[in-house]
Amino acid sequence: MPGQPTPPVPPGLPLVLLSGLLLSGLTGCSETEGIAATPRPAPPPLRVRVVRVAEQDWDRVVATQGNLVADETTVVGTKVAGRIDRVHVDLGDFVEAGTVLASLDRRELQEQVRQAEAELVQARAAIGLDPDDALDEVEPETCPIVLEQKALWDQARADRDRSAALRNRQVATDTEYETALTAEQVAKARHASAINSVREMIAMARVRAAQLELARQALADAEIRAPFDGRVQDRRVAPGMYVQVGDPVITLIRDDPLRYRGTVPEAFASSLAIGQVVRLRVQQGPALPDVEISRISPAIDPFSRSLLFEARVPNTDHAIQAGQFSQGEVMLDESRRTIALPGSAVVEFAGTRKVWKVVDGQAVEQPIELGLRRGDLVEILGGLDPGDLVLVDGSEGRTAEVEIRDEVIASLPGAGAGGPPSP
Repeated sequence: MPGQPTPPVPPGLPLVLLSGLLLSGLTGCSETEGIAATPRPAPPPLRVRVVRVAEQDWDRVVATQGNLVADETTVVGTKVAGRIDRVHVDLGDFVEAGTVLASLDRRELQEQVRQAEAELVQARAAIGLDPDDALDEVEPETCPIVLEQKALWDQARADRDRSAALRNRQVATDTEYETALTAEQVAKARHASAINSVREMIAMARVRAAQLELARQALADAEIRAPFDGRVQDRRVAPGMYVQVGDPVITLIRDDPLRYRGTVPEAFASSLAIGQVVRLRVQQGPALPDVEISRISPAIDPFSRSLLFEARVPNTDHAIQAGQFSQGEVMLDESRRTIALPGSAVVEFAGTRKVWKVVDGQAVEQPIELGLRRGDLVEILGGLDPGDLVLVDGSEGRTAEVEIRDEVIASLPGAGAGGPPSP
């Protein structure tokens, strides 16, 4: 307390404290040296399942995606103008080639046919043809008009010859002979004109026949028919609408077969060939059969840097809708072999990829290079050799002795035909 004197320190106390501290330090050092000298027990061995690395069939494939489009799509239009009288089909209907899709009002067209028929009869009658006579067999010289003028010409020639004989006997004058000669020349010209007139009539009859065929064709075109077997995708008209020539009436598609229009990256363009197998699938719908490439584009798309190809996909039951998105694989090389492991054996962390490999009874880390994934398997491009033993479950791996409790085969069911490849 303030104001009180400090008690005196007994003589010899500092020496006693210093000795105690020295003894404590020596004792602590002895105990630490004893613990460090004691050996730690070895970790227990790993009891694991391993897979023996071996080569197996692994098709060289490339992923593709695209659309299943209709084999043919057409907008059926009208060939003649008129008012829609009836629409015979609707959305989704299946039609055969030649089926009537829609009909126009035919009354005016029927009148045009009757008019053309009457004009043809008139033209044939002017030539002197019976209804059953063929127009192509008509000879102008046999027509009544020409025969009439031929008879007059013959008479004029006879008159000329007779006048010439009388003039030679000085019975007829020169004037009478020249009159007969002129009459003969006029008759000859009229005969030639009659032949030309008949030829003109024959040509006109052919024109009338063509006009009749056009009128009949227009009448037939009033029924708008399907150009091929297909299904109705869209109906564009309704009864009462007036349509001009070429106006759309029905959109028709052929969906058997479908065309798969897909692409592959530019790097695989040189490996693509007609006849290669394509395995396709759709997200919703039936399983698709394996198909073959039927067409390949001659040029790379400059924007996507990909190559377009086509494959024909059977759709006999019409269960697949045109326009569906599809993806799959193109089998570039079906004879390729490679090393593949279960995906569970691979450990990926911070951009590194490794497996736990058994070497002399010890589990050690082994960096690897991966290729494509397919189903439960992953392709190994580097880091392992056939015959190596690898832990099936990479998450169990650590540096320790290994006790193998089971050895499995790397070629799991479905290897080589699994899901889509990915880099």
